[in-house]
Amino acid sequence: MVRTVHDTGKGRVRFKVEGLYRSDSVRSNIEAALRGHNGISDFSISVLTGKVLVFFNSDNTVETIRAVIKEAAEAHSNFRLTAEQAPPTAPRQKLSAAPENGSGSPSTVEPRKSRRQLRRSVIHAEEQQEEPWHQRGIAEVITAKDASPSAGLSNNAASERLKHFGPNLLPESVPRSGISIFFDQFKSLPVALLGVAAGVSIATGGLADALVIAGVVVINGVIGYTTETQAEKTIHSLKSLVRPSALCLREGTLSTLPAEDIVPGDILVLRPGSYVGADARLIETHHLSIDESALTGESMPVVKDIKAIDMDDVPLADRTNMVYMGTLVTGGQGVAVVVATGRYTEIGKIQTLVGEARPPETPMERQLELMGTQLVFISGAVCGLVFLIGLLRGYGFLTMLKSSIALAVAAVPEGLPMVATTTLALGIRTMKKHNVLIRHLDAVETLGSVQTICLDKTGTITLNRMTVVTVFAGSKRMRVSEGRFSSAGRDLNPYEHDELLRLIHISCLCNESEVAREGGEYVVSGSATENALIHVALSGGVDVPALREKFPLLKVRHRSDNCNIMVTLHEMPPTSSAGNDANMIAVKGSPQEVLSLCAWHMKDGQKLPLTEDDRQAIMIENEKMAGDALRVLGFAYAYNDGEIFVLDRHDICGAAVESVALVWLGLSGMMDPVRNGVRELIGRYHAAGIDTVMITGDQGPTAYAIGKELDLSMGRQLEILDSTHLGNIEPEVLKALSEKVHVFARVSPANKLQIVQALQASGRVVAMTGDGINDGPALKAADIGIAMGHTGTDVAR
Repeated sequence: MVRTVHDTGKGRVRFKVEGLYRSDSVRSNIEAALRGHNGISDFSISVLTGKVLVFFNSDNTVETIRAVIKEAAEAHSNFRLTAEQAPPTAPRQKLSAAPENGSGSPSTVEPRKSRRQLRRSVIHAEEQQEEPWHQRGIAEVITAKDASPSAGLSNNAASERLKHFGPNLLPESVPRSGISIFFDQFKSLPVALLGVAAGVSIATGGLADALVIAGVVVINGVIGYTTETQAEKTIHSLKSLVRPSALCLREGTLSTLPAEDIVPGDILVLRPGSYVGADARLIETHHLSIDESALTGESMPVVKDIKAIDMDDVPLADRTNMVYMGTLVTGGQGVAVVVATGRYTEIGKIQTLVGEARPPETPMERQLELMGTQLVFISGAVCGLVFLIGLLRGYGFLTMLKSSIALAVAAVPEGLPMVATTTLALGIRTMKKHNVLIRHLDAVETLGSVQTICLDKTGTITLNRMTVVTVFAGSKRMRVSEGRFSSAGRDLNPYEHDELLRLIHISCLCNESEVAREGGEYVVSGSATENALIHVALSGGVDVPALREKFPLLKVRHRSDNCNIMVTLHEMPPTSSAGNDANMIAVKGSPQEVLSLCAWHMKDGQKLPLTEDDRQAIMIENEKMAGDALRVLGFAYAYNDGEIFVLDRHDICGAAVESVALVWLGLSGMMDPVRNGVRELIGRYHAAGIDTVMITGDQGPTAYAIGKELDLSMGRQLEILDSTHLGNIEPEVLKALSEKVHVFARVSPANKLQIVQALQASGRVVAMTGDGINDGPALKAADIGIAMGHTGTDVAR
């Protein structure tokens, strides 16, 4: 069950554990066992590879540690087996991960409620206290929520709060039923007129006429119903069925709970890859970074801290001491106290905005309404006049009534609804061949009337994945595209350029992303920035797992507030020319700080002294890359005897490192790249007379660089507006601004809705594209809402 993979390093061993792969509960059991074992200095557990790396002192043997891991893994298997063998009538149990102190047992909870009961609980839950929690100190928040950072809530207290505040679920929008879709097909005025005419025909004995008219109306309804129902089923099939869970502290035990059971006052434990189950105020962080792109539109993960923010009107993306429901931990660890659940979370507020937003009538609906109204008045007047003239000329009352009804029916274009519906249904079928699902028939017609397209940036225009696009090494700037390096139009092979290959190697070693091989592909898990470095190495032909096996990791020093660099210490291969006792130091971080610690640099495969001219050239290149809205990192390395890591980790930028002559390797610039073909697509929009506006939660410089690359202004001056205080602008002013601005930056979900409505107020037919939770209200309010398919969120769809 536990197999030794590698134990050649002194005081270091790696195991392969059966059952660890993608099992957080097994990982928790092993963590608890290793943490409580004397003589183990450090360890690393990967659920992606199913391996455990352990550093230990001489008092322990490999077999002793293997036995500890085996016992922890088997304890989980036995526990799971007992639960699976319980009789069908046994009450349902909630399984908890092993507590850190090794104690605790699974607790019996109430059976799960039905969806209808849960929805009712959400609707009737008590109101929660809404406060600017980011402005409050840690002690104040803990007191207000009656929380215990060391033990968490008791099970009884959590149950009581769950009854009061309801489950931690968002109010679900009621899906369109088949009946509502069917009756929606008969809401246009021409169809209503045909229905009235059929009813009057039956009343006056014209059964044949009534059947023909009713047949046209029913066929029209069936075509529309069939088409829209198929689209609804397909869209519903895209809905994520995963029920998220979160690590919570309850009665001193670390438990994996369904997100719906989290209550205000719970203590959340945040780890890389974990889902943030509720809005919470951070009380402890260790290099914690959160991907909030779905909520805020920020493409870069946000680095978090615990300091109170003593400012009003702080944008969501700048609340660095808060974590929000629906976001993802990309790096580091943290502990937070829950301050809001359900509809009182930021996602819940967006859901409320979606519910309040009302989609406008389509141009076809407005035209049919106008035509129908005109038909009613004109045909009514003509038929009334004919009826009166007939009576005056002596014709019978019933005869003239039938003649007037026949004239009214003839005035209504019976074929128009059916022709329109059939044409739109054919349009939907054509669009489906291009992988476009259309939810409402009228949307096909509105597509042809669009005048302005509002484009969400992160995940729609861009891939929402950090990617290395530029490398500067050996005084040469190289472009990186699809894993290929090029300079001055020539392709470069990293294995023929020593300084480039060394930079790639250091970027993989000074890196905490997990790399596992599944089948014929690599799976990379970690922060967006470090993942980007791994991906470019893999694309360049570097076997990252083999490289890490060759240079085993001994120690890590993370960056800190006063030292923005990361340092790792690696064991050298036995065949290395650096000496038997030498270790290698790998450094990455702020280019200015890394460069300040370097005395040498690599150029044309040679190690040369770093002159002031060299430093100036490097800093000029760094400024150029930063000016292109790239995130820039500097890389360096050195050999030493290992003494550097004897000091406290906070002294990393002190004399200890400075005493080692680091060798400068180069710069790496990364960004969230534009999707292939988007620039050409923008050009086609402009050629069709459609204006383009980009709306993003990113910072101004990043948004401006993307806007320039896409030529959103059609060659004119690109106008950009920081939307942080957009809520304070008068509607008329915003209406005027919306006609001139090409890029809106730092936008909140409410701002997106404002912008779309301002464009509509200026008389434009507006389409909105988006994939995130924050795009939901604007997508619903736009004349055409366009949601991304498999990469989008359920809220957007």
